[in-house]
Amino acid sequence: MSEKWTTANIPDQRGRVAVVTGANTGLGYETAKALAERGASVVLAVRNVKKGEQAAARMTGDVTVQALDLTSLDSVRTAAAALRSRLDRLDLLINNAGVMYTPKQTTRDGFELQFGTNHLGHFALTGLLLDLMLPVPGSRVVTVSSTGHRIRAAIHFDDLQWERSYSRVGAYGQSKLANLMFTYELQRRLATHGTTVAVAAHPGMSSTELARNTPAALRLPLTWLAPLITQKPAMGALPTLRAATDPAVLGGQYYGPGGRNEVMGHPRLVTSSPESYEAAVQQRLWDVSEDLTRVQFPIAESKQSPFHSGSATTL
Repeated sequence: MSEKWTTANIPDQRGRVAVVTGANTGLGYETAKALAERGASVVLAVRNVKKGEQAAARMTGDVTVQALDLTSLDSVRTAAAALRSRLDRLDLLINNAGVMYTPKQTTRDGFELQFGTNHLGHFALTGLLLDLMLPVPGSRVVTVSSTGHRIRAAIHFDDLQWERSYSRVGAYGQSKLANLMFTYELQRRLATHGTTVAVAAHPGMSSTELARNTPAALRLPLTWLAPLITQKPAMGALPTLRAATDPAVLGGQYYGPGGRNEVMGHPRLVTSSPESYEAAVQQRLWDVSEDLTRVQFPIAESKQSPFHSGSATTL
């Protein structure tokens, strides 16, 4: 593959089915659009169906819309059931949707908004759809993280929901670190199955609506600097697209922009923070996430354990 990987490098996607969360705008829109243009059947899984339909109308190819509100586990279960009723296979699940630097809020289930949306909602969705992927050779779960996983980031098991004190930056960092730890633990559990893999990506600094909750003290300087330090959503989506489609990608890898400090540039293989690779923390986060979402995955607990088949279940 060329070092300057672009959408021109995406292999023919005809016959493949993709679900992209948060696909009505920004990175998700560009990701879904590129996949549809290469022949994939793409489902835009979005909170606002009307906006999703408007986005689908601007795309070419087989594009449909599914209501999904990641801040509600009931909505996640309803969406998963609807997708399972209409799809007989799933090649790509792209966990793209997210919120960033929000004021202190909770999801409908009482989770801190960033952790609940960015991590727990996608954890549950993946578990409930995974058995559509396990029989499909070459299927992939791609979860979008951020360089923010390095900033004031840790998994605060003693206060996961930030009830004692709240840092919008710290909470975002925790959610993005959780995205990576989920990917690595999921890949470890998928390894013995041999068909589906888990991969992560990040967009660098991209000019999207995600940054609309940036603290006021940073908003004006970032507005001035934006032309110098951000790239368009179509470029920011390339790491996700490479993680989803490049035949050379391996499970457990992480893709981001290839420029200095991974801010901008064409996608390449990158590494995440040392904390993200701590296997014991990954396992603990997985167990906690199962308890909080009441979703179990249809795969064994580790690569040493025997694989067992079956659908993800709601406990």
